[in-house]
Amino acid sequence: MQRRQLLLSAALGVGTGLWPDAQAAASVPASGVLRLAFKAAETGFDPARISDGYSRAVTGHIFEALYGYDHLARPVKIQPLTAAALPEISADFRTFTIRLRPGIYFAEDPAFKGRRRELVAADYVYSFKRIADPAWMSPMLPFVLTAGMIGMDELRAAALAGAPFDYDREIEGLRALDRYTLQIRCRAPRPRLLERLASSDIFGAVAREVVETYGRDVDAHPVGTGPFRLAAWRRSSRIVLEKNPQYRERFYTGEPAADDAEGQALLKRFAGRRLPLVERVEIAIIEEDQPRWLSFLNGELDVMAAPGDGVPAAFIPHAIQHGQLAPQLQKRGIRLHRQLNADCSLYFFGMTHPVIGGLEPEKIALRRAISLGIDVERNISLLRRGQGVPAQSPIVPHTSGYDPAFKSEMSSFDPARARALLDAYGYKDRDGDGWRERPDGQPLTLEIATTPDSGARQADELWRINMHRLGLRVKFLPAKFPEHLKAARAGKLMIWGFAVQSDVPDGLAALARYNGAQAGSQNVSRFALPAFDAVYERLEALPDGPEREALFLQAKRLAVAYAPYKITAHLLSNDLTQPWVSGYRRPLFWSDWWQYVEVGQLS
Repeated sequence: MQRRQLLLSAALGVGTGLWPDAQAAASVPASGVLRLAFKAAETGFDPARISDGYSRAVTGHIFEALYGYDHLARPVKIQPLTAAALPEISADFRTFTIRLRPGIYFAEDPAFKGRRRELVAADYVYSFKRIADPAWMSPMLPFVLTAGMIGMDELRAAALAGAPFDYDREIEGLRALDRYTLQIRCRAPRPRLLERLASSDIFGAVAREVVETYGRDVDAHPVGTGPFRLAAWRRSSRIVLEKNPQYRERFYTGEPAADDAEGQALLKRFAGRRLPLVERVEIAIIEEDQPRWLSFLNGELDVMAAPGDGVPAAFIPHAIQHGQLAPQLQKRGIRLHRQLNADCSLYFFGMTHPVIGGLEPEKIALRRAISLGIDVERNISLLRRGQGVPAQSPIVPHTSGYDPAFKSEMSSFDPARARALLDAYGYKDRDGDGWRERPDGQPLTLEIATTPDSGARQADELWRINMHRLGLRVKFLPAKFPEHLKAARAGKLMIWGFAVQSDVPDGLAALARYNGAQAGSQNVSRFALPAFDAVYERLEALPDGPEREALFLQAKRLAVAYAPYKITAHLLSNDLTQPWVSGYRRPLFWSDWWQYVEVGQLS
């Protein structure tokens, strides 16, 4: 009991203030086991059927795409992963020829009937086609269709018309030229297709035999060529990965910039070491902030890091002081890793919802009024404990199209203007009860999806205060993250908030949330505006340059004007590692990093 009280007092920043070094030293775990926690449950491990960051963090370590990111390079650099080299790209950016490295094998699995199964070009053909198969209802479908692979739309259309999806039908846009050569041909230029091919969490190779063996249960049997394989799984509770004994000889390398002291130090320490550096990864699902924080303080977790926000917001004042790690944590040898992320927190408005959706002027006015009524600075101060900067557009830091000088009403807090908008478009209190009705006189209640945790309750209270100031009634709909995600994809939510992380260095990824062709997947609001889609298509085809930057500006202005989302902040991460953890560096765009850390050695 005395030890529990000490930990609780330390976590809350009250009481004794003791952070004994001996406590940290006594908790050094066995070498080679990385322990971490997710703040929300996974939804499964089938790359074709997931989109949430927690599930993708796991699949990114089990499956492998053709390409990956140099873990140390800043600015980021794409490098071959299962490919033998960077692709041969035609001058018009329409044809990509990729040669695989021979001798890469899938992890052992009964689906292979005792054979050692080599990765071949046909596996990527199958994996991309599977995302297009209507039977799997993949939320990643738009990423395949917007690539414009010649023949893919027609293949999918035949299946939608009632025929079985024909995986054996060759299409011009996606072919295995031989055992180790893949060719992709696109209808229109795709200058940044390489970035998409570097997403192991989505576009990692899946073996056809595994899918045909396990069917719909394949999400519980992820079999890839990556550094880890699934060893144990209790849904929404515990995930265990272990080193893949079939993993090829792959070694720690990187090209950090000459003035990147951290990157240079990591390269010096780990260069030439075989990956992965740990034997096992144990993940606990701990949704409440306080138990997760106490678990770290007690040495039961090795890191507080991505996916997630690092130090929980409620404990920022006790862990971070003036942008530095608190002295009591420094004394324990804990290290802080801090950066502005390529992410944003947002609220979406369901564009098919009869009350708040649509492109009619009064619906646009309602969404803009709600947005103007949200006190972004207070939101960041209270919910994020100041660990963020107000967002001006959907485009996130570190990506093309992001301009720190761009300003818009996205971050404005103007209740007077919000009330004037509501009055002008007929949202008035007709019966004198203090609450506004809809222009047709029907009741108006904002239904806001929320989660049953302490952090969400504070966010709910801010919503209540902000909307009551405008005369808008609110109702909260509590459920867990996976349930809301499913409802959001189905277009059944009115308002919901979450954070998103870019997985490519192109700002177009953020604009996918506004692209009508991606409604129900990345575009959870189901916003559809032909003028915006036309800009999106041009952005997709143009190479980087001034013309493309001008289009980004146009897209940002449309996004702000029609307000299908309220983008609130770009977040600062404050990740912590225990003194016995070495090698941690938060990725900018990729989800895999567990293979690059060493556990069990004090340094």
